[in-house]
Amino acid sequence: MSARVLLARTSPLVLAILALPACRVEEKAAPTPPPLAAPAAAPAPSSEGEARDARAEFIRSRYTKYEYRIPMRDGVRLFTAVYVPNDASPSRKYPFLMMRTPYSVGPYGADRYRRRFLTEAFEKEGFIFVHQDVRGRYMSEGEFVNVRPHLDKKGPKDIDESTDTYDTLEWLTKNVAGNNGRAGMLGVSYPGFYSSAGAIDSHPSLKAISPQAPIGDWFRGDDMHRHGAFNLQLAFHFFGSFDKPRPKPTEDSEDDWEGVDYGTPDAYRFFLSAGPLSEAEAKHFKGERPFFRDIVAHPNYDAFWQARNILPHLRNIKAAVLVVGGFYDTEDLYGPLATYRAIEAQNPGAKNSLVMGPWKHGGWNHGPGDKLGDAEFGFATSTVLQDLELAFFKHHLKDGPDPELAEALVFEAGANRFRRLDAWPPREAKKGRLYLQGSGALSFEPPKNAEAESDEYLSDPDKPVPYTQEMANGWSSSYMAEDQRFASRRPDVLEYRSEPLEQDVTLAGPLEAELWVSTTGSDADWVVKLIDENPGKMPGFKKEDRWDGKKDRGGQQTLVRGEPFRGRFRESYEAPKPFVPGEPTKVKFAVNDVFHTFKRGHRIVIQVQSTWFPFIDRNPQKFVPNIFEAKPGDYTKATHRVYRSQAMPSALEVTILPALDE
Repeated sequence: MSARVLLARTSPLVLAILALPACRVEEKAAPTPPPLAAPAAAPAPSSEGEARDARAEFIRSRYTKYEYRIPMRDGVRLFTAVYVPNDASPSRKYPFLMMRTPYSVGPYGADRYRRRFLTEAFEKEGFIFVHQDVRGRYMSEGEFVNVRPHLDKKGPKDIDESTDTYDTLEWLTKNVAGNNGRAGMLGVSYPGFYSSAGAIDSHPSLKAISPQAPIGDWFRGDDMHRHGAFNLQLAFHFFGSFDKPRPKPTEDSEDDWEGVDYGTPDAYRFFLSAGPLSEAEAKHFKGERPFFRDIVAHPNYDAFWQARNILPHLRNIKAAVLVVGGFYDTEDLYGPLATYRAIEAQNPGAKNSLVMGPWKHGGWNHGPGDKLGDAEFGFATSTVLQDLELAFFKHHLKDGPDPELAEALVFEAGANRFRRLDAWPPREAKKGRLYLQGSGALSFEPPKNAEAESDEYLSDPDKPVPYTQEMANGWSSSYMAEDQRFASRRPDVLEYRSEPLEQDVTLAGPLEAELWVSTTGSDADWVVKLIDENPGKMPGFKKEDRWDGKKDRGGQQTLVRGEPFRGRFRESYEAPKPFVPGEPTKVKFAVNDVFHTFKRGHRIVIQVQSTWFPFIDRNPQKFVPNIFEAKPGDYTKATHRVYRSQAMPSALEVTILPALDE
């Protein structure tokens, strides 16, 4: 039986050797490695730190690490760390489970091991874990391109993320001993994008993928923009740490995440005093952020952004797919929903399932998932996904039992339960509309007034509405389930409330805002928020509960979904258009899906505003061709109106799911 040799820390000579398959030394009568399962007599760790140490020791004792530079079709070599179970052999073979990432596969060196792969259950089950630095990042050669465009037509040496994945799997299956010829792929966020891209025209060994919080489109809905509105705080964090040029492969990552020094924990104050975006690069990035310059140069949905929309290219996917997302993901909520729909529409007959839970970005891997912000979910929701995820890969890569996945397993907030559905949105759901009414009312009935009644507010870019009450210089991870009463008290936020509900109302599926608006300026953003308002007195809550640290949630206004829209793109993302001052204009835009039950006695609330700072950058409210080049004098106050009449009915289109007993 072959025993694997730990390779020395990488020198240029060793790195040249790493790409060769002959990196193992044959020995006679090598002892049989212990099984992967943890020893039954192992004492339980007494602390969280001891548990982490025990897990790291388990990985080091049961896996052997190799480092390779795998050649791609154009000659570029990608640095790849491979962890092989010690008992892998011709009679005991394991599948690959791969993650490709721009965030480093460190620690580097064959003697330095990761402390975790996925969950402990994955580690004990046993896979050949593969971690690869994508092209142009850390120890991989080549040029890094953010959200590299997919090429539908390729020459022999043309590359994209699909070909890099294909070439990697081709090399691994031929050169790593003990593999069973099958591979799975997964990743969260950016690695989720690489999972999606790797499945296009996929390698025959790729049998299962799980894009989790994957990037779909960086202009319309993920990370950098929301309907063209720039995600200021996230982008500053991202480009303050991620986008530094890298002239040659390096394993040094310490200064890659330094970020912008805010000088204060108050992000609202920092970004307000930072001035317009036209001054950001000189002040904070000092010319070292090439992708930020790309953003500034492409303020509209032109060919640059369209090429980075992976959704139309998600075709010829033969692997089983498990798309995962979180309803409270501040970064990539659009991505998983759009990815699931695109794969479903463009790959007839594909095994394609969706899991959506009450999670923040990647929250299913970090923490129990029993609460977030001001919302509580009743139980540890993360374990549901973790168990399902393992069963999915075991079935497709190791012939394990069929987990019999639902088409969609979706968490219903409010009722606090997962629902197995045969379609998303549910087939039985019906369209309805929540209409804005006079005196701040909200109703499923259309307005009866024939006259063009409206509500107005003064929007001041120098006093924008904050998107959160949190005091932090990183973007909030829980604002999407935050109490919105702080915003309802602002004069520049319109609020519309239903009467207390006489029965439960469940919204399940996409939302679409349709507002009739006008402005005294020539540009404006519009933010629509759907909110669940508790009764003033919560059933079962007693005064003495406060003594036990319980929070009185009477009257709490929990954000269910919020979405901004840059008004200049109301007719086209490619060709922005100014508003005519004072002229009523329809603004219509999609809002990401919800699955939420507003319980009897609660109210449904909609808030409308024009700033959501600093999550979204400030609109000058004076139309300029490129907001990234707006000068201080371009930022002006403007009075905005929202109309609500028979002729101009402002509303939120919703998808209503009948009650289970109806």
